Amino acid sequence: MLRKTAHPRPARQAYLTLALAVALTGTLTACEASAAAQGTARTQAGRPGAATAHSDRLAALAQQDVDAGAPGVVVRVDKGAGQVIEIARQAPWTRADHVLSASDRFRMGSNTKTMVATVVLQLVAENRLRLTDPVEKWLPGVIPNGNAITLRMLLNHTSGLFNYTYDPAVLKAFTGQDTRQWTPTELIAAGVRHDPLFAPGTNYSYSNTNYIALGLVAEKATGDSLGELIQQRIAGPLHLKNTYLVPDTGTETGSEAEAEARSGSGSGSGSLKRSAFAHGYEPDAAHIGPLLPPGTPAGTAFAGPARSAGYVDTTSVNASTQWAAGGIVSTAQDWARFSGALISGKLLPPAQLKEMRTTVAEESEFPNRRYGLGLEQVVTPCGTVWGHSGQVPGYSSENYTDATGRRTVSVLTSTIFGLVPPRTAAANQALVDAAVCTMLDKPIPATPAPSPTTS
Repeated sequence: MLRKTAHPRPARQAYLTLALAVALTGTLTACEASAAAQGTARTQAGRPGAATAHSDRLAALAQQDVDAGAPGVVVRVDKGAGQVIEIARQAPWTRADHVLSASDRFRMGSNTKTMVATVVLQLVAENRLRLTDPVEKWLPGVIPNGNAITLRMLLNHTSGLFNYTYDPAVLKAFTGQDTRQWTPTELIAAGVRHDPLFAPGTNYSYSNTNYIALGLVAEKATGDSLGELIQQRIAGPLHLKNTYLVPDTGTETGSEAEAEARSGSGSGSGSLKRSAFAHGYEPDAAHIGPLLPPGTPAGTAFAGPARSAGYVDTTSVNASTQWAAGGIVSTAQDWARFSGALISGKLLPPAQLKEMRTTVAEESEFPNRRYGLGLEQVVTPCGTVWGHSGQVPGYSSENYTDATGRRTVSVLTSTIFGLVPPRTAAANQALVDAAVCTMLDKPIPATPAPSPTTS
């Protein structure tokens, strides 16, 4: 749900910068580093020598990421032809909560937007929606100037709508300081009580408000809940056993019984064996202050049980502010199956997939990224990839495929603001770069390891 940036925003947009302080640049720069690898690494099928070498190098970088300050990280790389690398690393202090596995369920944050966009475009293909439909047609009276805002503008963030996440009241719930449960209509109301950023269709600005509106439109057009639509149209057909939308009210506690009850759609979910739920962490109130950008509201901090390493466990933070903008729970393996099916044309007809991959320039701090309809095009030193990233309290993720959908990569990290210190940011970026280059079967240029100074 949050966006990463390398540059601060103006003070008058203080709310907009809460999680934008994550010091991960938009540009992927390929890195290599050496570090002692510990924990679990698994390589499946394929050429043993090459696959093992790649796995060893990624395992070392994953351990370096943890040593630099990341609470935990999961890496999954599939180069096609059955070659899969899976790695999990975690800080020792997190083991008392949960032993991290590459198969764990994870909050996917704004990667949710790709699934929601897929559902919307399926409805377009069925002539139940049109990209040119004004939002007023489906949500009358809900969004000011709704006759001028089309579904396409919502999908590619050119609507100009203010991002509700940065409304002060929503922000308190997002960080867990307030346990109020927000409904989708209340989230939209929180967004539209702020002035629009620009006239519809004249610029780009990432806004979670767009996707809450799209979720409601999809429900209105079908009569089904968004969670049911995702199960019926994506998770069910692709046999994604660990993928579901957290309800628009309530939180995900990680309990197996609750997860199975929420998986929905009458597919015998009670008999399914689900993977465990990864824990997420953010720096506690005593440590997060220096990591926040200037102008952040005083007292901003994440709620959760305290941990001795200066973190709080955010696994059960209020999830009601996420829904269609960031409420999907999934695993690296499930997400690879989804993104591969999407990009290879198994979920959308050619015309709608072409629309999804028709992009606009993103904000100036992301010169290598362009935004389509719920999908990003990212130009890296090792090649162009397609996918999305996501951040919700305690969870960051980057998921990409090649242009064919045959190769996939996921890097899932169990924090947002724990990645802000320069040493941690550099180590995490080195891991993401190496994973992308490995996916594309390209060499990883050697670069210096992050500074050994404390972060």
